[in-house]
Amino acid sequence: MPEKKSAKRVDRRAKMASRSGQTTKKAIASKRTHALDGAGDALEPDASALARIRPEVRDLIPDLVALRRDFHRHPERGFEEVRTSAKIAEELARQGGWKIRTGVAKTGVIADLETKDARGPTVLLRADMDALRTQEDNPGLAYASTNPGVMHACGHDGHMAILLGVARVLARHRGAMRGGVRLVFQPAEEGPGGAEPMIAAGALENPRPDAAFGLHLWSRLPIGSAGVRPGPMMASSDELFFRVCGKGCHGASPHEGIDAIHAAAHLVVALQGIVSRNVNPLQSAVLTIGRIQGGSVVNAIAEEVVLEGTQRAFLPEVRALLQQRVHETAAGIDAAWGTRTEVEYVSRYPALVNDPRMTGLACEEVSALLGADRIREYQVMGAEDMAFFLAQVPGCFFFLGAGNPAKGAAWPQHSPHFNIDEDALPLGVELLVRLAERFVLPPGDVAKRLRDPNAAAGRRRAREGGAA
Repeated sequence: MPEKKSAKRVDRRAKMASRSGQTTKKAIASKRTHALDGAGDALEPDASALARIRPEVRDLIPDLVALRRDFHRHPERGFEEVRTSAKIAEELARQGGWKIRTGVAKTGVIADLETKDARGPTVLLRADMDALRTQEDNPGLAYASTNPGVMHACGHDGHMAILLGVARVLARHRGAMRGGVRLVFQPAEEGPGGAEPMIAAGALENPRPDAAFGLHLWSRLPIGSAGVRPGPMMASSDELFFRVCGKGCHGASPHEGIDAIHAAAHLVVALQGIVSRNVNPLQSAVLTIGRIQGGSVVNAIAEEVVLEGTQRAFLPEVRALLQQRVHETAAGIDAAWGTRTEVEYVSRYPALVNDPRMTGLACEEVSALLGADRIREYQVMGAEDMAFFLAQVPGCFFFLGAGNPAKGAAWPQHSPHFNIDEDALPLGVELLVRLAERFVLPPGDVAKRLRDPNAAAGRRRAREGGAA
């Protein structure tokens, strides 16, 4: 059974969160970047924040880079992360101070910090492990993928290196901590989804976390910047499959058949009308048909066409509306052209929704480290199964800039040319360590750090609405 939380424990979190809730709006209020295209709002790369990380994180930089490059060289797809999870468990065991569970939801790893006193808040930090089905195209890269057709093209190699760096820093100071830290190394974020199986396997139990945080290295934001927002930040994701069935005949006698291609073409166009005419213009949605296949010869009416696509939305009511109208639109096309269309929906991830108060904590720490003028309000139509964790535990997921054209980190996520500016690795470690400390260090120790001039300047800029 989950550990029973004391009133004092809950009150401490509530007080800390309520103070931070005001920071969220102020820190990102003065200029908003609804980055539905992933753009970085003309920010320039700036790694000056490296001067503000603690010395022990700075000392980890060679190891962080080595770990990230090792993971990059040996990518593994979802639920196949056998070498990857073994490497993670080995690193955690070498550090000491962690109670490690392997084989969670097949290849996941969970590590709980053995702190001085477990009677306190528990914070969960999460990183994803899987790679993409992509052939890397980075000629001359010394640590390029050695697994044909598989590549870390989304930054998960960096996420794992960052969380292992966090583990090393926190383990050194566990004697001063009260509460718990749980690290979750999750498989299969890219698909079919590893968060739900890990939750089903107990990732949120014994004890139940009070807060959850994660980050995503993002090449469309320059190094030394971050993107975040309270509420929906990433979209829900559903997959759509259509089979349009008609009646084949000779292409010179179309009246004798039922043209599945003709009907499918009308269906594609009609589906776009759902977004433009049924969805509130102030509420974002996307419906994309990405694959269509039908017919076999040039002079015959196709009897069957297969279409596949994806649907995205931020709000559950918009998600439900899209599904309803898709079925109604397909039925209308059938009535008009005599076809019979089978529609299959596969629900993947819900929208990722950040808790406003926990987002306030994240904004405080990002402002203090990077500068309040380096935060952007950020929202993308991409999907992320960290959403399942945040649906059950208040938390925040944010983008950490990792783009820098001068270092070849200019390509978007999922590109075969993708790479990151590795200066983002120690910045990620520092930010996640700071967020964990907000829950497990004595308040006086945190207050001492927050009195640091850099932190005070960041909060001052946030209070003044200084985020550009």
